[in-house]
Amino acid sequence: QLELVESGGGLVQAGGSLRLSCAASGFTSDYYSVGWFRQAPGKEREGVSYISSNNGVTNYADSVKGRFTISRDNAKNTVYLQMNSLKPEDTARYYCAAVSGDIGTPHRLMEYDYDYWGQGTQVTVSS
Repeated sequence: QLELVESGGGLVQAGGSLRLSCAASGFTSDYYSVGWFRQAPGKEREGVSYISSNNGVTNYADSVKGRFTISRDNAKNTVYLQMNSLKPEDTARYYCAAVSGDIGTPHRLMEYDYDYWGQGTQVTVSS
């Protein structure tokens, strides 16, 4: 059974940092790409970042470029999202999602291209 479990969320002051983790289990190989999404109350879920299966290609939403960094450790089946210089507008529930293979450029931050989702972890940034 394929499963994604997020962790690392919490309450942090503006300007602070958090590192989210997405632990994957049940995948038969490392050939899957992962995206991070977030959803704030009353807003639609939006794509934040993407990392490809093997060659580490990454994408970021404009709102987080230069502040967030996505990475993966295939030996641990874990994908990380390092979030620095956090802003109150980053407050949301953060989800990781996965799909077998890689996603073409226009679709990497689009939720409908992903097949597997975690339950999310809450990030709250106070001003």
